[in-house]
Amino acid sequence: MLIGRVRTASGETSWVRRDGERMVGIEDPYAALAAQRLPRDLSGAPETVGEVLTPCSPLVVVGIAQNGPAHADPVQAWLKSPRSVVASGTTVALRRDAGQTVAEGEIAIVIGRDTTGLTAETAGDYVLGVTAVDDLSSPERAERDPRNFESKSGAGYTPLGPWIDTDADIGDVELRVRVDGEVVARTDAASLPVPIAECLAYVASWTTLGPGDVVMTGAPFSSAPIRPGQSVEVEVGVVRLSTPTR
Repeated sequence: MLIGRVRTASGETSWVRRDGERMVGIEDPYAALAAQRLPRDLSGAPETVGEVLTPCSPLVVVGIAQNGPAHADPVQAWLKSPRSVVASGTTVALRRDAGQTVAEGEIAIVIGRDTTGLTAETAGDYVLGVTAVDDLSSPERAERDPRNFESKSGAGYTPLGPWIDTDADIGDVELRVRVDGEVVARTDAASLPVPIAECLAYVASWTTLGPGDVVMTGAPFSSAPIRPGQSVEVEVGVVRLSTPTR
């Protein structure tokens, strides 16, 4: 099921699922997950959709570092401001004062419930689904700021969505990155040196995440330098994120 959030013509935010080209109103998917079932359709005709929003509104955005074959150290997590999250299709102004910008296409995990008790074996029970994220970065700033604050903090530097795929396999979903329509990276979750379930267990062992929080799982094989004016697409399974830049 592909689910997301929309702003209706009346200005309210509503959950929907995609049914071909239609959008059908659904109940809160986090409540449905807590009841161990898929979200139910809401009765009545859906309102006219005015805008597709980010598919969740995270309080915490976690990045996974060192999930690459060149790193001898185990994975580590870092935090990115949730205020940098923007919807698919939002034009992002790249910083001119921070050196080269890199698009990092990643598989994003949307947490579905409190992660207390999450282990690598049970990780799937805590996940609402997967979506696409572009972890825009200014890696030259990391040379003077290893904590990733300056390199990751541009306004709008976390395009996310537009849909959450509740059926995707977090251990095997495909990932593609395009720049101006050309494929620059093609990989999948199974190619990550540390499996996503183990990354989630690592994060949960140190902090508690909750419904709507996001874990970006790393881009060891899916990054590309970009220039202002280029357009980036990140595909995670059937979810396609579009980010024009200026």
